[in-house]
Amino acid sequence: MDLDDVEDLDGIADLARASAVDEEPVLLLLEQEDLWFAVIRVDGEEDPRIYVSDGAAVARSAYGDTLLTADVLGHDPDDDEEPAPPGPAGDNTVLEDLGVDPDELADLGGGRLPAEALTVIADRLGCADELETVR
Repeated sequence: MDLDDVEDLDGIADLARASAVDEEPVLLLLEQEDLWFAVIRVDGEEDPRIYVSDGAAVARSAYGDTLLTADVLGHDPDDDEEPAPPGPAGDNTVLEDLGVDPDELADLGGGRLPAEALTVIADRLGCADELETVR
């Protein structure tokens, strides 16, 4: 997906829904400059579920306003007294039903480059070849 023209999380969710096959969930795997990765999951018309490997790094990126919602942060993103936390944030159960344990997902952000972490995730989900094709 090309996210250059997407302005917010609703726009990302709309793009994901447009690419859905039947009622299957759509996963968007993002990585930025070996600093962080994110998993966005869209199931039908439900609100997107998001996990980010490093909330503070995402906050400093161009995607900060889009990805760091109150659900991800656990507080209002406009609250200057509670900045985005360093380390994992969001829904670490986002891939649990697909075979990626929440603790394993959280561990992938520490000690691995984001590209490596997403390769592990894609391998576990059975779509490593597809990920490499779009990289």
